[in-house]
Amino acid sequence: MNKHPLGRSGIEIAPLAFGGNVFGWTADEKRSFELLDRFVERGFNAVDTADVYSSWAPGHEGGESETVLGKWLKQTGKRDDIVLMSKVGLWEARKGLGAANIEAAVNDSLTRLNTDYLDVYFAHTDDQDTPLEETLTAFSKLIEAGKVRTIGASNYSAGRLRQALDVSKAQGLPRYELIQPLYNLVERDKYEGELATLVREQEIGVVSYFSLASGFLTGKYKTLEDTKGSDREQFLGHYFDARGKRVLSELLSVADELGVKPAQVALAWLLARNGVTAPIASATKLEQLDDTLDAVELVLPVEAIERLTKAGE
Repeated sequence: MNKHPLGRSGIEIAPLAFGGNVFGWTADEKRSFELLDRFVERGFNAVDTADVYSSWAPGHEGGESETVLGKWLKQTGKRDDIVLMSKVGLWEARKGLGAANIEAAVNDSLTRLNTDYLDVYFAHTDDQDTPLEETLTAFSKLIEAGKVRTIGASNYSAGRLRQALDVSKAQGLPRYELIQPLYNLVERDKYEGELATLVREQEIGVVSYFSLASGFLTGKYKTLEDTKGSDREQFLGHYFDARGKRVLSELLSVADELGVKPAQVALAWLLARNGVTAPIASATKLEQLDDTLDAVELVLPVEAIERLTKAGE
């Protein structure tokens, strides 16, 4: 399988990353192990998690995803087979990007993950109360200590990412080699435009999250009524506006014409976007995972890409 570079880091990943937010939440430990086994067996290698996963779930505190993933790594010995990504800064227990917090958080994450190092460590969200130099210096020390190979920024605006890059250059500090923006067929404003231009200019990798818009782009929910009583009801309502319905209609049409799943079309559209390294997608069933992974083989006709793109404008 062709691998894509993560910025200038020297790290390469397959063109789709597994979103580990489901581990220990909607996928129990046994199912999580099965999903991870299948993911690696099929030649994929990037797994994305965070210390905050899954603190939002009733009865959960955070750290559950890393803990399950760490058990799998210990049991299988497949640490060298994956590019392991985690994040710091969003979890209430380890909030912010101050130096002391970053040092404590990475040690906690490494313990839960049963590993000595992370391939990628993300600033999970921008912390404007902490100087960028402090944050980047803290990350630099982790790289020097061998605890982190490279760093990334999630949920940064173009302006703040540019500032961070300027600080890295001026201070001789490691730079953010990849970003993790919210980006999908129906939500495009946080990436397209200034941010997309900046990452292409600076050769920064892009791993997009919410790639299927919380399930809206799977085609499972064709009307707002379809979401009623489902575990996705609270997340999907705002998508069913005029533009969302237009995108969904075009997505379903293209999928039907090509004889593939709507989710595969949505992921293939992302993969065709200039600058996108690998969308992040989750799955809780093996058949769902297989369908998701098959998206990397789907090459959309130019005319279909244009129709989908126009629908979301």
